Amino acid sequence: MKTPIEVPPGATAEFVLPVTAEVTVKHFHPEMPAVLGTPFLIYAMEVAASDAMRRFLPEGWVSVGAEVNVRHLAATPLGGSVTARATAVSVSGTFVSFTVEARDAGGLVGEGTHVRGAVELERFLRRLGRQGEAPRPG
Repeated sequence: MKTPIEVPPGATAEFVLPVTAEVTVKHFHPEMPAVLGTPFLIYAMEVAASDAMRRFLPEGWVSVGAEVNVRHLAATPLGGSVTARATAVSVSGTFVSFTVEARDAGGLVGEGTHVRGAVELERFLRRLGRQGEAPRPG
């Protein structure tokens, strides 16, 4: 069942991510510097967007990432932190579009857009359980 989601434009949330060794590029590629990896920058932005829409979801619903378009503009070193901020821009059915940005002590380190879809958790889990039963299209 598709239910329209009512997240008002301008709804925002922030998420702070400390740059620990586990989220650096060096953790996965020892020859690289100990700076925040792009996947973790995106993760922080996704968490901020999820938090921005959570209070508007019907009981039993959660949000899942559907689209990400992010530019990683500057490095954040080990020991620093980034604050990701997501702001709802529009809603289309069960999808919410956000602008996202992340800043550290030096300023802007990332920006872009993110779309999240609202899903009924029980239905999502049922479908997840059937993944091995049928091939996916494409």
